[in-house]
Amino acid sequence: MKGVVVVGASAAGLAAAETLRREGYEGTLTLIGDEPHAPYDRPPLSKQILAGEWETKQLPLRPYDVLDSLGLDLRLGVAATGLDVADRTVRLADGSHVPYDGLVVATGVRPRRLPGEGAHVLRTLDDAVALRDRLGRGRRLIVVGAGFLGAEAAAVAWQLGARVTLLEPAPVPLAHAVGGAVGQVLSQAHLDRGVELRCGVTVAAVTEDGVRLADGELVEGDEVLVAIGSLPNTEWLADSGLTVDNGVVCDEFSEAAPGVYAAGDVARWHNPLFGVSMRVEHRTHAAEQGMAAARNLLRPQARKPFAPVPYFWSDQYDMKIQAYGCLRGHDEVAVVDGDLAERRFVVAYRTGDRLTGALAVGMPPKAIRSWRQAIAVSATWRDAVGTTAPATAPK
Repeated sequence: MKGVVVVGASAAGLAAAETLRREGYEGTLTLIGDEPHAPYDRPPLSKQILAGEWETKQLPLRPYDVLDSLGLDLRLGVAATGLDVADRTVRLADGSHVPYDGLVVATGVRPRRLPGEGAHVLRTLDDAVALRDRLGRGRRLIVVGAGFLGAEAAAVAWQLGARVTLLEPAPVPLAHAVGGAVGQVLSQAHLDRGVELRCGVTVAAVTEDGVRLADGELVEGDEVLVAIGSLPNTEWLADSGLTVDNGVVCDEFSEAAPGVYAAGDVARWHNPLFGVSMRVEHRTHAAEQGMAAARNLLRPQARKPFAPVPYFWSDQYDMKIQAYGCLRGHDEVAVVDGDLAERRFVVAYRTGDRLTGALAVGMPPKAIRSWRQAIAVSATWRDAVGTTAPATAPK
């Protein structure tokens, strides 16, 4: 290969570029990003940056001199607008065309939005700074969506002295992913601090004074943060010939078409460890898949399936949350260590007859590492949890 293009100056895109160089690729390497910033870390946006604990200069994933050492054709602040697989070219918003022999798609996701204007979202550095500048003691923040992102932002806003209202359409936040009992434990942390948590409500639109609910009620606030999930950035791939369905559809090697791979939040690939197609929006996963995609692109005759145990973490108030595996769609949740009431516990997740996930709250990392290994070797529920069933938490 003489030319490789990586679209997406993201954690996944940077990991792919670095891996190509580390593995001996010496050809032209173009890294394209729609933001003007060099690749930076996103998890701190809803934590350290929003809280004002970090300066923005602490976010870049690599110093500029390290980026320079990669010998990149670095094109920042210009979006990819089209892909021609037959001609092997990427079209950019500035009208230029970039040819490639190999391509890695790492364009990530964007926030879902609500009707109306004036709401914040939290995906980019500019988003985080804009919201941070509007928060402070006595300010009223409405957070729409009590998932992990919304919960983290609500916790930071409360710590900054804001009055927080957290709105969630589900009866129990995060129950679809972590189970009802765990969702209630995480929710209680907000209630204990005076956050107004309202479940079972649907927001119809953002207004000048807050948000309008589906039943017509106006919930007033100074600022509104919409955290209701994300959409894969795949519009630029229309008419490209790639299969797009809730992400760029890939095989177990992360390949979407001959010489075209996808990595990170935008990739929906077949994970042979779980036997299902999945799309994962986690920081650690993005880097891992970026590296795997680069290796498979560079050495197609020695490709290896990408079969990770997904990992994510979340910091909320004094709670450290860590999870491994595939939690969604589980059949059973069991407490295997600690106590839910004390917010110090490990729970395991069963799907069919297999252990497929584990989540820890308020526990040291070593408390959950053995569960990761059990998931990685496809342990059965019986072998992992034992014949004597532990306390089972309601789903």
